[in-house]
Amino acid sequence: MLKILGIILVILLILAAVGVSVSTAYHRHQLRNEEIVHPPPGKMVPVNDKQLHVFAEGEGTETIILMAGHGTSNPTLDFAPLRRRLTEDYRVVVVEKTGYGWSDSSRSSRDLATMLEETREALKGAGEEAPYILMPHSMSGLEAIYWAQKYPEEVQGIIGLDPSTPNTVELLPDLPTLQLYSMYLLSRTGLTRFMPEEDYTQNFPIMNTGELTDEEKEEYLAVFFRSSFTMPMLRETRALRDNAELVSGMAVPEDVPMLFFISNDQEGELIGWKDALTGYLSGVNQGTYIELDTGHYVHYEKSDVIVEETRAFLEEVR
Repeated sequence: MLKILGIILVILLILAAVGVSVSTAYHRHQLRNEEIVHPPPGKMVPVNDKQLHVFAEGEGTETIILMAGHGTSNPTLDFAPLRRRLTEDYRVVVVEKTGYGWSDSSRSSRDLATMLEETREALKGAGEEAPYILMPHSMSGLEAIYWAQKYPEEVQGIIGLDPSTPNTVELLPDLPTLQLYSMYLLSRTGLTRFMPEEDYTQNFPIMNTGELTDEEKEEYLAVFFRSSFTMPMLRETRALRDNAELVSGMAVPEDVPMLFFISNDQEGELIGWKDALTGYLSGVNQGTYIELDTGHYVHYEKSDVIVEETRAFLEEVR
């Protein structure tokens, strides 16, 4: 019986290996096709021997930089509900970091200094000029604060979309390394392509906002298959606490005006989230916040409110 079970196990392992190989080959074939069907809508800018995607629209006199949260596979479309409304009054730019969206993956460090310099170089290469209004979502809040700490003359203000601050990072649980690398392998072998269609609703809530066309939904998924759980994203996860410590060790950029939109749902999942954000704002000369009854991706459901309050805030800042 043990010999029979051993033979069955070997057969199952061989079948699994064949299945993964077939999935990987199919995945790579599809990626090549999808690159042709869904080319980058913005500019590809050379930065440190790689190409970063910079998408810009709008002709306003003020420039808003939308900064995606950690692991957002398609920042350009993820921000669609918000950026389309903002372009009525502002120049709006999305810089996709290495490993995100249409940007190349790379082995560069994911410490804040490296990420910031790559973003600034990408903006310069795309012809965008400071000062900027930074609008970070989630984990990119650390990047925005660090930007204001290091180059305050380039930051006209920070409008955070449920943004991270050093104290919020302390509230986050550590993700198991095995889980992270399992997701990386699933993505690289194309097994994520076999996700049941009904799971799209749960995993990609932007699909249900009515903000994307059918073509954009296809594009969103194509870029997800290309840029989900990439190695740069994994390295960002490992560098997160060191990055938070770096920001915490520097002075609060008290003269940079800040407005934070805080979601009630996030406070429900991470007790102390609101206190951490409002506590950080208490050290800012012109800092305020607005609570929103919505999920962590506040720009999906509350884009109209965010745009209205942004206009009022920037009018006051001027």
